[in-house]
Amino acid sequence: MSWLQTLRVALRALQRNKLRSFLTTLGIVIGVSAVIAMVAIGDGAKARVEASFAAMGSNMLIVVPGTSTAGGAHGGHGSMPTLTWDDLKAIQAEIPTVRYAAPQLRSVAQVLSEDQNWTTQVLGTTPEYFAIRTWEAEHGALLTQTDVDGGTKSAVIGLTVAEKLFGPSANPVGQIIRVKNVPFTVVGVLTKKGQSQFGQDYDDTVVVPVSTFRQKIQGGLGNYIAGSIMVSAVSSEATQRTERQVRALLRDRHRLQPGADDDFSIRNLAEIANASQEGTRTLTTLLAAIAAVSLLVGGIGIMNIMLVSVTERTREIGLRMAVGAKPGDIRLQFLVEALVLAVAGGLIGVTLGLGAARWLASSFGWQVLYRPDVIIIAVGFSGLVGVGFGFYPAHRASRLDPITALRFE
Repeated sequence: MSWLQTLRVALRALQRNKLRSFLTTLGIVIGVSAVIAMVAIGDGAKARVEASFAAMGSNMLIVVPGTSTAGGAHGGHGSMPTLTWDDLKAIQAEIPTVRYAAPQLRSVAQVLSEDQNWTTQVLGTTPEYFAIRTWEAEHGALLTQTDVDGGTKSAVIGLTVAEKLFGPSANPVGQIIRVKNVPFTVVGVLTKKGQSQFGQDYDDTVVVPVSTFRQKIQGGLGNYIAGSIMVSAVSSEATQRTERQVRALLRDRHRLQPGADDDFSIRNLAEIANASQEGTRTLTTLLAAIAAVSLLVGGIGIMNIMLVSVTERTREIGLRMAVGAKPGDIRLQFLVEALVLAVAGGLIGVTLGLGAARWLASSFGWQVLYRPDVIIIAVGFSGLVGVGFGFYPAHRASRLDPITALRFE
């Protein structure tokens, strides 16, 4: 018999028991749909983590001052000013793997427009800050070195602040806002960054020149930086090397003896991002592995039904052998039936899995990513399950004695 004839016979046999055929494929449907949905959701969660850390900045390190201790109580990182403006200049000039370095002074203040007010964070920094954060202007322009050198009262605001003070879709460039009763001219509005994975709204911010911040908003500490230093490495591969070099440079400048604790802290966002992605990847793999068990359960169901089918169709098998069908033809017929059941279940599972992934992603507000390779592998694996678990019933059918089969009641 040809493959086409064998396929027709197999389909005809499956159509005679449509409900049983559907229930047989249900295990495969559930297994494939679960694998597709879990992998798609996992990849979407991973992409969200990557986007969240990318929004923070590219290849970024944050250098935070040391801790203070009073009466045995530790103040935590940043409570003791240990970083100086000379440290910042040294990081910029002496470490070749540093692309940008910028101070970040932070305060929370009420910002007023002509008829609205909004409490937000105010940052004092330099133009390199926007390069580190890969942040462009939606309207107007960013701060320049001239603004820093001249201590101008210029401000760049985030979209959230712009909407709260001037209304949605407004272009406040050229408008005046007041920060702690100090008038600032809005020179630019930043593009939308969205929220971090911890719920922080990046767009809820006002950025002013660091020199103006120290003079008008928050008094400085002389040569000490009352905040942190943001550092961007030349590439993601150079981030760890840059971290080691920054640590060595600061320990040398602060005259720390070997074995002494650092009087500063360096946070490597790349390591945090990698840890988050690894956790997401592990969870996705675990869920996909659990879902794959359903495929094996579905395969057992196929074997069970095919064995029942062989018993029910013993006389049919004997008749086909009596008119010239070979054992290989019988074996191929039942293998094709098992394969059709498994592949059909796999295709239905793909459809349901994609729909379930989209629904879950919309429910959690996540991005859903479909991977063609996972879809192909899932359908292919379901086919292998069908062939693997269908082989024994097919082999058993091909070994029947035609005379005994014809006499079977």
